[in-house]
Amino acid sequence: MAKVKVTSEPFSIDEAIKLIEDPRAGGYVVFLGKVRNENKGRKVIKLIYEAYEEMALQEMKRIRKEALEKFPILDLIIWHRVGELNVGEDTILIVASGSHREEAFKACRWAIDEVKKRVPVWKREVTNEGTFWIEGDRTIPENYHGV
Repeated sequence: MAKVKVTSEPFSIDEAIKLIEDPRAGGYVVFLGKVRNENKGRKVIKLIYEAYEEMALQEMKRIRKEALEKFPILDLIIWHRVGELNVGEDTILIVASGSHREEAFKACRWAIDEVKKRVPVWKREVTNEGTFWIEGDRTIPENYHGV
């Protein structure tokens, strides 16, 4: 199983941890993103994730490599979902293992922030008010063509 992947299939936290289990690890920090039912006052029905998969995988591998160099951790997993995801479904999983908790927490936090900034994954939010592209903190109506 890959330590970095883009998938339309659900993933398992247990499988992820087993993939990087290490007797030197004193802690595993897990970040699990989920589809929430509300955003900016709108009821969210589902999210649709699209990715430039080849480029996304390359960038996720770079982020993983940088995290392993930047933080004294043992290993790191980054898995991202694509496709139509309903409220409550998992969207992203990052697991960092470390000899001590602090480095694993820092690496996990850094990795999710870098994924959000650098990885070509786009999110459309289907709400009770319509469909919107979500770009960072910006919400753009799906039918917006710019001016």
